Amino acid sequence: MIRLLAIMLCLMLASYAGPANAQSRLPDAQWANEQLPDPAQEAEARELMESLRCLVCQGQSIADSDADMAQDMRALVRRRIAAGEEPEAIRQWLVDRYGRWVTYEPPFDAVTWPLWLLPLLLLGTGLWLARGRFRKNRGDR
Repeated sequence: MIRLLAIMLCLMLASYAGPANAQSRLPDAQWANEQLPDPAQEAEARELMESLRCLVCQGQSIADSDADMAQDMRALVRRRIAAGEEPEAIRQWLVDRYGRWVTYEPPFDAVTWPLWLLPLLLLGTGLWLARGRFRKNRGDR
């Protein structure tokens, strides 16, 4: 019995070591947490980074995330902006690589049309139902 408890304790302690070892020991990528020397290029990069979703955090932009993946994406955006590439070309490259989900502004196409039209349809249905309810109440008086 004591042996079983000792094994369980060792397994439990080993499971706590995993998250501590998950932190990367690699140095941050150049430009991940540094601003570009040109303020105009940094503004372009910042605007683009705020419109891209972190693939790890899911609720944050890469500009706000501390995840290693977001740092790598920030470095990539800044390097490409510094090299003179247009922000829209960088966005398209990231969408091609990671999918439409990486951007907070999905395009209107055959796959994403429900994202754009369903809220309008639901709002219209709600207004139509409310209108009918108000007419019914007005007629009862």
